[in-house]
Amino acid sequence: MIELQYFTQDDFDQLIRWVDSEKFLMQWAGPSFNYPLDKSQLSEYLRGANDDQTDKLIYKVVHTETGAMIGHISLVRIDRENHSARIGRVLVGDQSYQGQGICRQMIERIVKIAFEDLELHRVSLGVFDFNSAAISCYQKAGFKKEGLLRDYRKVGDEYWSLWEMSLLEDEWSARIN
Repeated sequence: MIELQYFTQDDFDQLIRWVDSEKFLMQWAGPSFNYPLDKSQLSEYLRGANDDQTDKLIYKVVHTETGAMIGHISLVRIDRENHSARIGRVLVGDQSYQGQGICRQMIERIVKIAFEDLELHRVSLGVFDFNSAAISCYQKAGFKKEGLLRDYRKVGDEYWSLWEMSLLEDEWSARIN
């Protein structure tokens, strides 16, 4: 139903349309970008990505039946020495596809890249504690909560806490075999 394709400059406008508020930008990407998201920030984000031996793979999520870009996901901080990486910037941007298991498919595909193609041992991610749909998705894909970073990020007048989650290679292979 979906496939991951490299994110390119041609995809910038769609992603910018999806990121429509400062709070949403923080939830999606943390402090990596400034609101409003723009092409120059995305160009910097894309620099050095998707090459051999890169430390970041950045994907758009394409619905296979329609060919439409419906989301975004990245695998960053790829550490080939320690065989680890971090999933980031997970977004089902097209609201008509939300609640249909697309996020889980995205996570399963990027984890497969991490463990099969890159031969990693550990994949981690962070998710704000109020994002129960994402937490549920990640747990269904096999991720385990490692710990809660309390009041991790100040957003406006609020503090947001962040769950650290991870999946290890042997846990993943036990799930698929």
